[in-house]
Amino acid sequence: MKTKYELLDEINFPSDLKKLPESKLQKVADELREEMIDAVSVTGGHLGASLGVVELTVALHYVFNTPNDKLIWDVGHQCYPHKILTGRKDKIRTLRQGNGLSGFTKRSESEYDPFGAAHSSTSISSALGIAEANRLSNKSENVIAVIGDGAISAGMAYEAMNNAGASKTKMIVILNDNDMSIARPVGAMSTYLAKIFSGKIYFSLRETIKLIMSAFSKRFSAKAGKAEDLLRSAVTGGTLFSSL
Repeated sequence: MKTKYELLDEINFPSDLKKLPESKLQKVADELREEMIDAVSVTGGHLGASLGVVELTVALHYVFNTPNDKLIWDVGHQCYPHKILTGRKDKIRTLRQGNGLSGFTKRSESEYDPFGAAHSSTSISSALGIAEANRLSNKSENVIAVIGDGAISAGMAYEAMNNAGASKTKMIVILNDNDMSIARPVGAMSTYLAKIFSGKIYFSLRETIKLIMSAFSKRFSAKAGKAEDLLRSAVTGGTLFSSL
């Protein structure tokens, strides 16, 4: 018997999600995670990748105006929560089955899938192409690429960042640095990203700033975030990703 959910049962598209107050979003994420685990236990699939982006998926569809704003998932195997929130909830138990939902994003399946993926490191190039087309057409919609710390180590991602940085085309790239790809990542880029966020000097100063800011009102939270960004740049010398 299918589980009944207080909030998720009322959400068929992102427009339904946007009707909720922000205070309800964590419960949506919790229900979304439970539904996804239940579905994948029947169909099989890339559960880990999708579990890692549940809150991110909810936030992106809550903030941006999809499908007018184009949301591109690198590889696409983390798209299960995205599919549940974009009109495919009732079909999620056909995932990876004959005549069922694809295990990746698929353009012919939904207008919320602007790019059909299944290979890593293509999202930034794809987003740049769409963003450049928007610029030439005088369109103002956002284009968002979500790429993981494993996929960003490939040459295609660097080429895309190089072109995007040079063109100054309006686009958003989100680095999902969760220290995990198919297995734990290896190599110089993984080591560099880990250094940025786990250095002893950075970590101790970061906690000190948090402790100080906790004594002030919430209106200082935005300033605290900017201070943390400046701190990270000062300690590590900035990041290649941010600079591009």
